[in-house]
Amino acid sequence: MTLHPVLAEVTARIEARSRETRAAYLDMIARASADGPQRKILSCGNLAHGFAASGEDKPALKDMVWPNVGIVSAFNDMLSAHQPMETYPARIKAALRAVRATGQVAGGTPAMCDGVTQGQPGMELSLFSRDVIAMATAVSLSHNMFDAAICLGTCDKIVPGLLIGALRFGHLPVLFLPAGPMPSGLPNPEKARIRQLYAEGKADRAALLDAESASYHSPGTCTFYGTANSNQMLMEIMGLHVPGSAFIPPGTPLRDAMIDATARRAAAITALGRDYRPLGQAVDARAIVNAIVGLHATGGSTNHALHLPAIARAAGLIINWDDFDALSQVTPLLAKIYPNGPADVNHFHAAGGLAFLIRELMDAGLLHRDVLTLGADALDQFAQEPGLDGSALIWRDPPRESADLDVLRPALNPVARDGGLRVLSGRLGRAVIKVSAVKPEHRAVTAPCAIFDSQDAMLDAFRSGALERDVVVVVRFQGPRANGMPELHKLTPALGVLQDRGFKVALVTDGRMSGASGKVPAAIHVTPEALTGGPLARLREGDVIRLDAGAGVLELEIDEAEWAGREPAEAPQARQDGFGRELFSGFRQLAACAEEGGLCLSELDGARLGADQGPVHA
Repeated sequence: MTLHPVLAEVTARIEARSRETRAAYLDMIARASADGPQRKILSCGNLAHGFAASGEDKPALKDMVWPNVGIVSAFNDMLSAHQPMETYPARIKAALRAVRATGQVAGGTPAMCDGVTQGQPGMELSLFSRDVIAMATAVSLSHNMFDAAICLGTCDKIVPGLLIGALRFGHLPVLFLPAGPMPSGLPNPEKARIRQLYAEGKADRAALLDAESASYHSPGTCTFYGTANSNQMLMEIMGLHVPGSAFIPPGTPLRDAMIDATARRAAAITALGRDYRPLGQAVDARAIVNAIVGLHATGGSTNHALHLPAIARAAGLIINWDDFDALSQVTPLLAKIYPNGPADVNHFHAAGGLAFLIRELMDAGLLHRDVLTLGADALDQFAQEPGLDGSALIWRDPPRESADLDVLRPALNPVARDGGLRVLSGRLGRAVIKVSAVKPEHRAVTAPCAIFDSQDAMLDAFRSGALERDVVVVVRFQGPRANGMPELHKLTPALGVLQDRGFKVALVTDGRMSGASGKVPAAIHVTPEALTGGPLARLREGDVIRLDAGAGVLELEIDEAEWAGREPAEAPQARQDGFGRELFSGFRQLAACAEEGGLCLSELDGARLGADQGPVHA
């Protein structure tokens, strides 16, 4: 199948926009490459420090014949998705020795859970943790001991952070390895029902905790299709996994086999062999376009409207939300995974999973097939699913038909004809909205606004009955520079209650709404943010806002002269201390706008990023 013309057009646009920054990036990674093992440029003292504690691997590291693979781990045993990774390094090292290679744990990164910090002060560190993880990854790989790397991570900011950091060492082959999802627990609609009952005061905390505990109950990734599982789809469709790695449960023979296969693959694609595949060459404009298409086809997390621009910047590529919008218009939605439907990722995997979906997209001309992949020889191999033949790992074609059309559909019979992500624009700025879980009758709302400067203030108004009407809820001063752009998912049950009571309801915010964006239309990531003088700061209580996802409009019904004469409201005195917030004051000052990924690492591609610089739309 020939490539869809819109994919070709968007890819060409990204390449033209990024010509200078991409050339500078490729020059940087070329200069970092070595002829032979990377560690050969180290002095004897450097090298002795590097293998002093390596035990049986010391002779191989000293002789500089075998490739050495660095392991960057986000393990901790508080996160269910990362707890299984405790045993991965030892298994990776054993698999490497079997193919005449060595491995060392290069370093660790923090790994925080948005599920734990949701609605808490720690959530104000969440987005910035991605950039900390990128820097920790860079520190881990800075010793120049490694010929390849394997990054262990799964959840929200962690995989994007690992990838951003690894891309600054783009001369190395780098593979990603997750832990896989936990078994299915309490059905997602039931979980959402109990959350809404609690928001209405009709269920107590004990009932809510029982429901949440039945949903999140064992090692592995949370099973709804939020940012963590969207991450795994992205790594797969970008060719950075061994095919099929995304959704195999932890602690199974097949998961163990995939760990071994990842180790062997990393050793096979270093510059010491005949099939050198550097990460920086693989993550090009075509791979980024494939990632955006995969996001739309699966109904993935809105957080990637932040993370993918940041990842692209780390590879010298400049993308914007217009690219997302154009690709969404031509990408069919093929999956119904919560919050877009009742099923979870285990049901999706059982119905055919990513192998089925990737094959469907390729056959429809909706993926670049000629990309450089690291986890396999070609993208076509990602349209196969792994299995065990005895103890041997094999790949086979997925079923020709979905095992459950309520969960996964072919491209010719999709869930929806487009990807459900829209860009909104108007006098209130630019925003993104995910409509794949929003019923058509709720996608356009015109109503007076109720303005809040914190999510707690909005919830207080809801409990008091002050929002029992048609309303556009505005929660402002929630952008990267204001308070680190926390997720406002805590608002979801209350907004859902208002909608269920028959009111026309929408949310407009310069904050985030997370990968669990649901049934209420939410214009999120509004840029410019209110703190930097963005239009949300000029709103007044009762102003009539028109949000129309179909028309791509976020507009204010007001006389132009009155609007032009308004001064921005003064920002509230947000807490900037406690819970480590004071340590991130520099991050807040440096943060770019949402459309540029909220990046604090302002010199990634040689072009200054910052809230005072608007995004590139050409």
